[in-house]
Amino acid sequence: MPRPRPPTVRTSPGCSRGARCCPRPGWGEVPIAGRVVDGFSGPDEVRARLEKTGYLVDEGLAVACFLALRLHRPIFCEGDAGVGKTALASALAEATGAPLIRLQCYEGIDASQALYDWDFPRQLLHLRAAEAAGITDADRLEAELYDRRFLIARPLLQALETQPCVLLVDEVDRADDEFEAFLLELLSEYAVSIPELGTLRAEVPPVVVLTSNRTREVHDALKRRCLYHWFDHPGFARELAIVRRRLPEVTARLADQVTALVQALRAEDLLKPPGVAETIDWAEALHALGATEVDAELAVATLGSVLKYREDAERARGLDLSGILAARGT
Repeated sequence: MPRPRPPTVRTSPGCSRGARCCPRPGWGEVPIAGRVVDGFSGPDEVRARLEKTGYLVDEGLAVACFLALRLHRPIFCEGDAGVGKTALASALAEATGAPLIRLQCYEGIDASQALYDWDFPRQLLHLRAAEAAGITDADRLEAELYDRRFLIARPLLQALETQPCVLLVDEVDRADDEFEAFLLELLSEYAVSIPELGTLRAEVPPVVVLTSNRTREVHDALKRRCLYHWFDHPGFARELAIVRRRLPEVTARLADQVTALVQALRAEDLLKPPGVAETIDWAEALHALGATEVDAELAVATLGSVLKYREDAERARGLDLSGILAARGT
């Protein structure tokens, strides 16, 4: 059975890269029909819709999200782990009523794992069935083998075919330079050329959220295609509001105390400062233990919910946790 040619991305009409880049004569482009994601009147409406999902944003992020929706530009979210980058994509999907399609990046990921692949076992079964039926027309068999029904759509192709949708490219900093360049090409045109089928282009681009934990620097070429937002750890008031919104069953006192403890831990020289996700985990763990407030002994006993390194836990045990809690009126 003939092997398919590797996937390529169509960058522009009249591309001069040859047959591997552009479809063969007569194929043309296959537009993928879609509809525009429900419109937003401005950043304030974006903020209000996101807050209804339980995701609280500041003015800068609300503006970035509005521009990403209005201009069909990807939004590049960078910051420490656990500060809400991935959760933003989920909140945007819920706020817009669009499905969320997630591509988790990792070292060594390539186009066949991110874009599409051919279902070789099904193609082989089809070939054997055709031979058993006495079909010997080679051209017909090849055309049937590379039919759309044998194409396995990976997340990137799913995002081009699904309208509307939110595409999350998570932890793009874990992928290598080659995949980053491939992604840059795809996001420039929101189109892909499949040699056996032709060019597929999304009429309405997906809402794209790229995240990076900054384990390595992402190339400027990719960032230039995106709206950029740095996710910092929130201040006390905003973090407390997030905890209260995400965990309404937790008492106000417990939420206040846990937030204060996490804010104090972040001020220390830790290997991995806790993010908002760890704050929520800690409050949830204490609530599961039946606590309505926390003391220093209980805080130390549950440090595994918020700190993930032995050195960080030892440093936390040496802090005056009782003093931190006393300052919150306990």
